[in-house]
This record gives sequence, structure tokens and C-alpha cells, in this order.
Amino acid sequence: MTRGDRFVLGPLARNVAWALVAAGAVAVAAGLALDPRRTWPNLLIDGYYALAIAVAGVVLIALQFLTGATWNAGLRRIPEALMAALPAAGAMMLALFFGRAWLYPEHHGGDEQAGAALAIYFGAPLFFGRMAIFAGVWTIFARLMRRASLRQDVQRTSAGAALEDRRLVRYSAAFTVVFAISFSIANFDWLMRVIPGWTSTIFAVYWFAGVLAGGTAAIVLASILLAERGYLAGVLDEDRLHDFGKLLFAFTTFWAYIWLSQYLLIWYGNVPEETTYYVSRTSDRWIALFLLNLALNWVVPFVVLIRRDAKRSAVVLKWIAIVVLAGRWLDLYVTVMPEMIGSPSVRPLDVVILCGYGAAFFLIAARALADAPLVPICAAAGDGGPAASRSEHRV
Repeated sequence: MTRGDRFVLGPLARNVAWALVAAGAVAVAAGLALDPRRTWPNLLIDGYYALAIAVAGVVLIALQFLTGATWNAGLRRIPEALMAALPAAGAMMLALFFGRAWLYPEHHGGDEQAGAALAIYFGAPLFFGRMAIFAGVWTIFARLMRRASLRQDVQRTSAGAALEDRRLVRYSAAFTVVFAISFSIANFDWLMRVIPGWTSTIFAVYWFAGVLAGGTAAIVLASILLAERGYLAGVLDEDRLHDFGKLLFAFTTFWAYIWLSQYLLIWYGNVPEETTYYVSRTSDRWIALFLLNLALNWVVPFVVLIRRDAKRSAVVLKWIAIVVLAGRWLDLYVTVMPEMIGSPSVRPLDVVILCGYGAAFFLIAARALADAPLVPICAAAGDGGPAASRSEHRV
């Protein structure tokens, strides 16, 4: 990999992606006109899915700098490309303002004062105001980290590169604190509120585990697809694949741990206000998807990746990443849809809308990949001060 190598999106892929975006837009319009009660939940699922993958890019870069990790320094452009979709994903979520009546039931407190307080807190101005603030703050951090990362490439002195490195560490520390608070509130607002009267104190941690698993799967898949097309030569070797495999194994198992913790605590406590969530999802109509959700998000990755040679295989990791990404969408579907429809079903319009969202995300990420050298110059060339010296011996 040379300094000047950049990703180039082929015209066929670009044209297909734009066609899917156009088809998705038409499907959204048709769905809202014909069946808004069914379409708005799909927009919530797809919008949250896109936002979770995008913000995962920021989270994983922040963790890289806070832990001093060096093994993935040459692959940093990929999570940066994911986080480039944050503004668009945030806009997708804010568009739910127009479907709030279909998505979020009215909250009623136990007394008049509590009801009034809940009505204000969950009212449209504060609800969507919080959503805009959260998406905006995450986007600001993403832009700051991207700018510092690109500046590091053009530094001519080790002192300049060290300054940008320290700046990235500071941004990462500040983002981690802000994200922990805002993401917890966001999940209570955006997802838990779909389920009337149900609460779980572990809900935010559950979805944070999903962000780690889904984001890692997206980075693994993108890295392998790029390598298959001749990019990342000398960067994505077996050792890097092994590290990715261990991360994917760990994060999916962490998700399963939180999934089981939430389920067992509610099952053992047997409090009616808490068990309603699982009663509906383990009914005859939903039990198959309930179990498939656990299989895709944990059982399959665990059984396959427990072997060392599987973690070092690009083909195996690629397909496991696809399985996990499918599982992350299914997790959202099982969370949201039982409150909206009587039995599981997927319409052609739903598939087209999902493809449209995915194509839009792909185009934004591809553009971000093409805007800078695919491998950070300090990682490829070994210059750039302390930041480079930390990554040079591993990349």
C-alpha cells in the first residue's frame, strides 16, 4: 500500500446504489400513503440501525485511542467512513417527528402531577429536541476526530503529529463520557418508549453491546471486501484478521451476556409490568424470531469463531460479519414490531426501504473512504511522530 492509494467506487456500484436510494424513497412515500401504521415502525428500525452503525465508528475509534491500541491503526479510515453517515442517519431519525403518533403512545402517570411531568418530558419539543442534540453532539465529535486524523497525515514534524495524537485522545475521552450519558437516554426515548409501561435498567447496556458487535461486524466486512478488491495490501493480514475475529467473538458474547442477564432477571422476578415484554415475544407467533435473534447474534458467531483457524480466515469472518449484521437488524425488529403488528411479516416495500437506507449509507461511507488515503500515511510510511511509532511495529 503506497501513500497515494485511494478507494475508487466503480460506476456500476455507484449507479446501482443510487437506483436503490431512489427506489427506497419511492417505497417510503408509497408506504406512508398506503399503510403508515406499518411503515413508520420500519423507518424507526432502519433509521436506528443506520445510526447505530455510524456511531459505532466513533465509539471504536475512541476506544482505540483510549486503550492505546495499535494493531488496527492502518484500518482507521474504515470506522471514519462509517461515522461520516452520522448526519444523514440523524436526519433519518428526526424524520420520525412526522410519525410520532404512530410510534409512541401517550404516557400516563400514576397521578395528575406525574402525568403532567411525563407529558412535558415526552412531548414532541423536548423529545425531538433531545434527539437533535444527541445526534448533533455525536456528529461534532465525529468531525473533530476525523479532522485531527487527517491533519496527522500531513504533519511534517513529530511534534505536530504528537499534538494531533494528544488531541485525538482528548476527544476520545470527552466523547466517551458524553456518549455514555446521551446514548442511555436516547435508547430509553427511541426504543423503550415504543413498549408502553415496560422498563429495564439494563436496556441501555444491552443496546451498547449491540453497537459494539454491529460496528465491529461492519468494519470486518468492509475491510475484507476492500482487501478482496486489491486494497489494504500488507495491512489486512492473518494477524489483523485474528484480532478482528477475537473482537467479534468477544462483543457478540458480551451482547449474549447482557441478553441473558435481562431475560433471567425479569423471568425470575416475575413482575407483571416487566414480563409483558417477553410474554408477547415468546408467544407462538414470535418465538421463532425470538430464538433466531439469539442464534444470529451469538450462537452462530460463538460456535464458528471459537476455533482459532476460523478467526484467521477472511471467508469465515466475512460471512460471520454478515450474520451478525443481519442479527442486529433482527434484534431491532423483535424489539419494535411486536408492539405494532400482530404477527411477524416482511412486505416487499419493507425490503426496498431497507435497501434504500443501506444504499444511502454505502454511498456516504464510500465517499468518505475516497476523500483520503485508504491507509493513514503515518501508519503506511512510519513517519508522523509518536502516533506513527506506536503503530509502525504492528501494521
